[in-house]
Amino acid sequence: MTTAPTTDPQAAMRLRELVFGAACAAAVRAAARLGVADALGEQPTTVDDLASALDTEPKPLRRLLRALSCYGIFAETDGDRFVHTEMSRLLREDAPNSLRYISLWCTEPWTWEAWPRLDEAVRSGKNVFPEVFGKEFFDYLHSDGRESAKVFDKAMTTSSRQSAADFAEYLDLTGVNSVVDIGGGQGHVLASLLEKHPGLHGTLLDLPKVVANADPRLRDGGALASRARLVPGDCREDIPVKADLYIIKNILEWDDESTRRTLANVVAAAAPGARVVVVENLVDDSPSMRFTTAMDLLLLLNVGGAKHSKQSMVTLMSAAGLAVGEVHPVNPYLHAFESTVPA
Repeated sequence: MTTAPTTDPQAAMRLRELVFGAACAAAVRAAARLGVADALGEQPTTVDDLASALDTEPKPLRRLLRALSCYGIFAETDGDRFVHTEMSRLLREDAPNSLRYISLWCTEPWTWEAWPRLDEAVRSGKNVFPEVFGKEFFDYLHSDGRESAKVFDKAMTTSSRQSAADFAEYLDLTGVNSVVDIGGGQGHVLASLLEKHPGLHGTLLDLPKVVANADPRLRDGGALASRARLVPGDCREDIPVKADLYIIKNILEWDDESTRRTLANVVAAAAPGARVVVVENLVDDSPSMRFTTAMDLLLLLNVGGAKHSKQSMVTLMSAAGLAVGEVHPVNPYLHAFESTVPA
């Protein structure tokens, strides 16, 4: 007679919590949309006072706050009062490193329709977005999902500004006079570098509609415009810029063929000895594995893309002809792959 293996109560409890993970994500989204963190000051505040400030019902608001406090988002004190925690402060819109729009972006309405189809995406290896919404992801955002597109823009702007400062601090520009940020969006990284290094000249290369909305500091009349050049284009087709340093940050998440074309275009454009720095989130060897692997699955669902492992990134860069050197952490979420264009 065999004995059934005993179940660790803690394991069972943890799995139960995980399968209810949608409730936690929904609670964070609700708090962000309601503006709870913005309404809560630095003193313990009663639920009734918060409800009055937010124009909500007190009882369901208390339930929301208690659920979030289980995860360290807000904390309950005596007298039916709640206070901020380090995490809840990040939901404030005016927080220096606010995650409010990231929290909204990762829980947008379309995500709740896409996640249940993850098994289909895993089985086929293809994104499910066109089947669910009738069009590709970015086509949907700029037609049917325009409110979601606004959230996306704010989330990406916030994230880019935060990481740009970290990257500018990381990057040693000894001997570098010119830099090009490939697919650099609004140019927050480039602007940060130009501000930090007064003798540096830089180019921002991105799609025409993106470059048209570049950081005001880089555009005509801006504080950095005399040292900045804005070039509209698609890096998968051509990179018509020569520079001492090429930066490719968080854009090599398409299919591998598009990544190969972009890296090959860099090698074709650059002079021998030029430095190429690729910056990416990694799905291995990273303190932010839970976040990055979750984003990796979301990329599979919506655009069919993928985050990289250290080895997959090195392999693609080497295959393009780059001489890959060391890999360094930029912050808990990003790694920089140092490489050069060989003679």
